[in-house]
Amino acid sequence: MNAWTVVETVGTWWPWPVDPAPELDRALGYLGSGVDAEALERAARVVATVVVAGAVGIGAILGTVTSTTTGIAVASAVAAVGVAVPILADRGPRWLATLARTRALGSAAALVSRAALRLRVDPTVERAAAFASETGTGSLARSLGEHVERAVGTPRNGFAAFAQEWGERFPALSRAVARLDAAASAPASDRDQHLDRAVEAALDGVQEELASFTSEIRGAVTGLYAFGILLPLALIGVLPAANAAGARLSLPVIVVLYDVVLPLVVVAAGAWLLARRPVAFPPPHVGRDHPDTPDGRLHVVVGGIAGGAVGAAGATRLVEPWAVPIAAVGLGVGTALVVDARAAKRVQDRVGAVEADLHDACYLVGRRVAAGEAVETALADAADRVAGATGTMLDDAARRQRRLGVTVGEAFDGEHGTLATLPSSRAREVATLFDLAATEGRPAGEALVATAEHVEELRRVEREARRELSRITDTLTNTAAMFGPVVGGATVALSARVARTGTTAQFGGGALPTAGLGLAVGAYVLWLSAALTILSTGLTRGLDRTLVGHRVGVALCLATVCYLAAYVGAGLFL
Repeated sequence: MNAWTVVETVGTWWPWPVDPAPELDRALGYLGSGVDAEALERAARVVATVVVAGAVGIGAILGTVTSTTTGIAVASAVAAVGVAVPILADRGPRWLATLARTRALGSAAALVSRAALRLRVDPTVERAAAFASETGTGSLARSLGEHVERAVGTPRNGFAAFAQEWGERFPALSRAVARLDAAASAPASDRDQHLDRAVEAALDGVQEELASFTSEIRGAVTGLYAFGILLPLALIGVLPAANAAGARLSLPVIVVLYDVVLPLVVVAAGAWLLARRPVAFPPPHVGRDHPDTPDGRLHVVVGGIAGGAVGAAGATRLVEPWAVPIAAVGLGVGTALVVDARAAKRVQDRVGAVEADLHDACYLVGRRVAAGEAVETALADAADRVAGATGTMLDDAARRQRRLGVTVGEAFDGEHGTLATLPSSRAREVATLFDLAATEGRPAGEALVATAEHVEELRRVEREARRELSRITDTLTNTAAMFGPVVGGATVALSARVARTGTTAQFGGGALPTAGLGLAVGAYVLWLSAALTILSTGLTRGLDRTLVGHRVGVALCLATVCYLAAYVGAGLFL
């Protein structure tokens, strides 16, 4: 029984009708969830009712056992989670669909470039649209393919409907498609100029959208950093002084504020920022079934247990017993995430190395083919002249083609081709262009030279976008891994010093228990490091499981060490 079957079953328990928004149904359909909006909303209401009812019971028990304030605080926090369930059920799929579309639009310029290359060889829009969809990967290419299929047997070519579907989110795509249409009907002497403008329209659109996004979020990120991160950290810093002055700040209130309310606020703000990103260029997805990733998860469990054990032992010996859970969770989960992502991260690094010089390969092959040489000869020559992993990939494909007598396309992307275990959509697209050049000959060579310029321009746009966004997000990353944990650790050390000296008793206040405060602030530090790292990575690269997992794992380990080291270090001087 999968998760969606459970959702449908639980949804049948809700006796009253619901009225889901049409946008939710569209989002679930786009994500291929297998459940409709009505079933999801019914299930969400059942869960919310159970959680709120449980919150009342928990509050009553805690109010009797401990204090009324504690019972109300905990019950309110649990009830808030229950109330949030229907909201998440309504907004969550829409948010995920938005991120998926954002990821898809990262390949818009490449799709237009492939269509333009085909039009340089054969000025038929229908064939160009089919070629662009068949040679691409991802939901954008699939969407174009669906429109092309619907247009078969009609006067349409599929491009117009495709542009209409995606034009609202990415207006530059409509402009690029219009110029592709114009190029097909233009005189041969003007066609190349129209096609260059089509690709430029898509690239300029990416640049403009990302520049506008960077400008818009600058203030929002600054506000999130100031009011969601910096101010709470500053308030943590004055907790010892506040208690010493007689201000009654109970530990349950601090736990609810820092470990429930603030996480919800920061996560909501981060989700809003990520949903506004117009285009994303995430690294290639490396699935669990990739041959270079280990089978099973035993190594992840072992790594996590080892990291947690080392952390717990170090905290027991060098810090204090209360720090053991923080060290075990931070280093254990962080190590497990790094171990889990390590193999896939190596595959992504290899993909990046192969893609680094693809434009040079495309240019060299195109120039030789345009001069009348065979693609097979041009590939062998380019393999000798292109450095690094790209040249190695070309050399392997050329050798495979000669030795096995297969086509150029099969040498690259066949069952045992060079790219069979390399999840690079860009390398596959270039290999498809080489295969087209082997069929079309000299005309395709000139098209390859033009495409090489487009590939390099797209890489430049991606680099500039990431650099601009990194200027904004670097502060978040540094706060997550170092600044926040250091402030938190020093604060707990100061509170412990106040408690030891009995300063609060002089003012009639009660010192916060060091163990409880240390755990509360430590939990805050750990979720802060994870949440800010996810947000920073998502804004600069898009949400990719491998990249996010690796960076969050490193951030958790570093934050744990900084937090406990700051506590010990500050204690030496207080």
